[in-house]
Amino acid sequence: MSDGPWHRRHPHVVDAAIALCFTLADTAATLTGATWWPERPGTLAWALLGLQVVACLTLVARRRAPLTVVAVLGAFTLAVTLLISPVHALTPAHAGNVWAPFSTALAAYGPVFYGRTARDRRLMFLVIGLFTLVVARPWEPSFTVISIGLLRTAAGPLLALYFDARRRLVCALTERAERAERERHLLAEQACAEERARLAGEMHDVVTHRVSLMVLQAGALRVTAPDEATRRAAEELRAAGCQALEELRDLVGILRTEPEEDRAPVPGGLAALVAESTAAGIPAELIERGDRALASPVVGRTTYRIVREALTNVHKHAAGARVTVRVEYEESRVRVAVRNTRPSGSPDAELARTGSGLGITGLRRRVELVHGSLLAGPEPDGGFCVAADLPAYVPTAESVV
Repeated sequence: MSDGPWHRRHPHVVDAAIALCFTLADTAATLTGATWWPERPGTLAWALLGLQVVACLTLVARRRAPLTVVAVLGAFTLAVTLLISPVHALTPAHAGNVWAPFSTALAAYGPVFYGRTARDRRLMFLVIGLFTLVVARPWEPSFTVISIGLLRTAAGPLLALYFDARRRLVCALTERAERAERERHLLAEQACAEERARLAGEMHDVVTHRVSLMVLQAGALRVTAPDEATRRAAEELRAAGCQALEELRDLVGILRTEPEEDRAPVPGGLAALVAESTAAGIPAELIERGDRALASPVVGRTTYRIVREALTNVHKHAAGARVTVRVEYEESRVRVAVRNTRPSGSPDAELARTGSGLGITGLRRRVELVHGSLLAGPEPDGGFCVAADLPAYVPTAESVV
């Protein structure tokens, strides 16, 4: 496959062809009397014509050494000018011509377009200025010569400035487009990573709560079962549940970040959570005051998660405690409090170790995202309380959980 246009893949061939064309054109123009050629050419004229051919052929190096090309053509033009006047060794057929070859126009283009650094640009302006003086011959005032000389040395730099500005603009636009494309891919990857982390966090919250209930029920069955086989099966079930919780904690600990908004409906509501807790051996009571419709869906989901996490912690760390879940709906605020009494038994060590340690931290982040506050700590009577104060309404367009 081709890597680009032919002239871009073979720049040296293009430069050689251009140099050859300008050399032939300047030679023909000189021989027809368009520049410095005398009426009766002698040895000096033919020698100068050979030097002109060599000077014009230096256009081959106009990309790699543009200042050198300008210096060579400028030196040739100055030499011809001095030989004409004041040395008077050469008498042109037409005294009002410009002595410089046409190649000087292309030579003046090079330093401006191919200069890369600020130092190159400063030197370029100096060289172009001296070059213009040599070509225009201001010490021999002639409107025609000065005008043509200025045009000859100014057209190339002006075109070079235009093409250089165009090239820089195209490069900037290309870089901006590539950067935007890279950012788009990065944002897509970030969104995928955040979604995976959100699902992992939600899986941890949901599965931990359910498996904790299963472990507690298996533990209760181990104590109350009438035969040894049932007790042994219950113990195996309890141990498997604890192991599953520990493995889940290790897995989610790698993936979990700040949770994202979950728009799924709350299954069963707070009453179902309280009923499940009671069935698992932790008596719980739900007290709701006010109109539940006052809370926006986002606040309702946050309330559900606070209660679920608090009940899960009670099951792990406060065996034999009683729990009171109190939710008060007001016009502007929703207050949630989950309190448990002093534990009457020892917690299951294996079940307690399965905690990720991120429960209260995750709750606090969720609550702060809806512009609420969360307090969690021990009570004077030996119990524990998780209390949150939430706004009743949070717009669903906000990035909240």
